Formats: sequence, C-alpha cells, structure tokens
Amino acid sequence: MNLKDCYMKFGGDFNEVLSRLRREETVQKFAFKFLDDKSFSLFESSIGSKDYEDALRAVHTLKGICQNLSFTRLFESSSLVTKALKENDWDKAMDMVPQLSKDYYEIIDVIKEFKSSMEE
Repeated sequence: MNLKDCYMKFGGDFNEVLSRLRREETVQKFAFKFLDDKSFSLFESSIGSKDYEDALRAVHTLKGICQNLSFTRLFESSSLVTKALKENDWDKAMDMVPQLSKDYYEIIDVIKEFKSSMEE
C-alpha cells in the first residue's frame, strides 16, 4: 500500500492535498502527525462532559486539519457536527457523532497500517 492507496481507502483526495503540499513526503509527514493530534479525543471528552464550547472548538479544529489534508470524508462529517454545534442543535450534533467517529477511526487505522508497513 502506498500513500495514494491510503487516501482512496479512507475517502480522501490525494491529488488535491498533493497539489497543496507539493511533495508526497510532506503529505506523509502530516498524515503521520495526524495520529498524534488531540482534537478528536478532546471532542469526545468534551461531549462526554457536556462542555459544548470545548466540543465545538475541538471539532472545528479537526475540520480545519481535515480540510488542509484533504481527508474529505472526515472533513464532511466534522463540518456537519461543527454546523450543528454552532447552531446550538445539540441533539443533531449527537446524532452525527457515530458517523464522525467511524470516519475518524477509519483514517487512523489506515494511516497506522500504512506506517507499520513502511517500518517492516
């Protein structure tokens, strides 16, 4: 599996991110850094404690990262949750959390798989 395959697998736009970041090595570097990003875990803990202000900040940050890295599917689900939270529609946001979580962990799993295949 290569980086382009990863993007295809998790619903990203590799050509778009490559046009923005210019080099595959740079895209890979930031994809690997995404594994350490705390935005999603902050979002989960904020939702759990009903701290909607922090939840909005965290999911909005996640949305921005996904837009920059062309993680299209996760960008779309994080955008929907961000919009719902901005509109103070907590129930709608909570209804979308399972899809957001699915999209997030799909990317994490694919990047981890790719990274471990490179280390072998």
